[in-house]
Amino acid sequence: MLLKHSFTAHGHPNIRATHERTVEVTKETKLTTRGNCIIAIGAEEGLTDLSPEIKEAARNPESIISLTIRVGDKAFTTTGHGDPALTWDHPTDMVARMSSYVCSRTLMIHADKATIQIPRPLVQKLKDPEATIKITVSIETTETSLVRY
Repeated sequence: MLLKHSFTAHGHPNIRATHERTVEVTKETKLTTRGNCIIAIGAEEGLTDLSPEIKEAARNPESIISLTIRVGDKAFTTTGHGDPALTWDHPTDMVARMSSYVCSRTLMIHADKATIQIPRPLVQKLKDPEATIKITVSIETTETSLVRY
């Protein structure tokens, strides 16, 4: 079964996309240059806003979770895994992590890419405050693997 949820966010001149271990999308509208993992601000949704069905699927360690960002004809996807400890209850942030660290902001663990791997032409588009960024969270799981944790 494939569950998908899309929403929009915006670019910002301080987007650096140089973090080597994470990718973050936030509802916050301010960004300093220290937030080098943040690739979109002013998101319409945070983790807490997503449906109970998609949250349940994310808690399955067999689930494959993807975060795709798209601006015009440029796109980037990072893919990782679910975990029973994922709460998806942070009101503003969602973070894809290459590590196994889990907190309320964690969207997925063991992600295959971080912001440093985003192609630089796409990063230039993400720096535009007028850019509308389409964010898609996808979770692929089998019906039989959906177990309440």
